[in-house]
Amino acid sequence: MTDWAGYLGAAVLVSLIPGANQLLGLGNAVRYGAARAMAGVAGRLAAFVVLIGLVVAGLGAVLIASGTALETIKWVGVVYLAWLGVSSLRSGLRPAGPGVAPADAGGAWRSIVTREFAVAISNPKALLLFAALLPQFTDTTAPGASLDLALLGAVYLLIELVVGLGYIGLGRRLGATGIPARTQRRVDLGTGVVFLGLAGFLAVDDLS
Repeated sequence: MTDWAGYLGAAVLVSLIPGANQLLGLGNAVRYGAARAMAGVAGRLAAFVVLIGLVVAGLGAVLIASGTALETIKWVGVVYLAWLGVSSLRSGLRPAGPGVAPADAGGAWRSIVTREFAVAISNPKALLLFAALLPQFTDTTAPGASLDLALLGAVYLLIELVVGLGYIGLGRRLGATGIPARTQRRVDLGTGVVFLGLAGFLAVDDLS
């Protein structure tokens, strides 16, 4: 039997916690506008579909049990988050003239979707989350357990979409495209510092 009441509360709480993807969605909305930020959320959800699929298939537990696999995923995530942080800092420190901040090449639709997907798929904590969260609220030994896990995963995706749209709405209010160059630089600097901080926390975190 699935504990939907307990699961919904836990899933909403987990999704609301600001993480790398929520921060990226917020930043995309500030810099490029809501439409492109929503495309990025689609990339994030695609990565979560892959991770949930691994859990449903039982491969999530196998990866978690493999110290080498989990450590490899961890350091891929560290390097990618650090790269995003350095890129944001470089953008924020770049001299800018008066006026509004122009859109850059990173605002291409494919680039935004790819970044969101890469951040989500390379975060070992996302895999750990799904592998630990989903089985807590259903009987994994009962017939049809895989279907129950898949339904729990699908509901989480819906919750993540709603919360992600909330972050995008906040980012849109903060400016979307055409914000002053000075404000954009501050956003880039802040984003860069947070991404580097997340990379550092992940690097020192013991996932075992």
